[in-house]
Amino acid sequence: MPARFCPSCGAELAAQARFCHRCGASAGAAAGAAARTSNPERTAWLVASVVALALLGMIGWRMFKGTSTAPPPSMANAGNVVPPSSTNPDPGGNLPTGQAPDISQLSPEERFLRLNNRVMTAAAQRDSATVVNFTPMALGAYTQLPAPTLDDRYHAAVLNAQVGRFDEALALADTILGEAPNHLLARVVQGDVAELTGHTAALASARASFLEAWDSEIIQRREEYADHRDVLDDFRQRAGS
Repeated sequence: MPARFCPSCGAELAAQARFCHRCGASAGAAAGAAARTSNPERTAWLVASVVALALLGMIGWRMFKGTSTAPPPSMANAGNVVPPSSTNPDPGGNLPTGQAPDISQLSPEERFLRLNNRVMTAAAQRDSATVVNFTPMALGAYTQLPAPTLDDRYHAAVLNAQVGRFDEALALADTILGEAPNHLLARVVQGDVAELTGHTAALASARASFLEAWDSEIIQRREEYADHRDVLDDFRQRAGS
């Protein structure tokens, strides 16, 4: 069989590879001859452009509706990422903005964490270009996780919502609730998506369910609740408690 190359970064792929071992992008079905003559950088820009169009469409719709385009606070810093400073230039262990980290030697879990932190750091800094460029890679890394945890699903839901993939975000929230029917972070996702899309009834329902489950859920001491306590407290305050 002819060699195959990643359409995103150009790395040579195994014959049966579904995702790139270096950048996490979908390998697609392109064979080696076509890949050799294609421009990997152009392909990467095409992927980013599609996501950018989704973002621009959502922003334009929000402007037309006369409302703010800023995501809810619980979504804007969902990764609990502290913005870089002079003494801590990159708390997520990632490379500077615009540079793809070499993730070829990382485990699937480490790969997803690294890329998710890259996106969340950019989101906290309102760096939309990096969010658009790295979100497809982070979501590709998520699909490679052998057994996504509830926290992994929450992060993937936020990644989807940030680029306007609201149905995918809600579907992931549903998978969380399927395993933990009162999970607070799933209600946060539902509420934030409803707020971003202007669905007031869905927003009220998510907030009511969140507040109703608070007492019984917060004492469960789930690890993800501790990691995202600021997100939970912010959503609870906005829910009216």
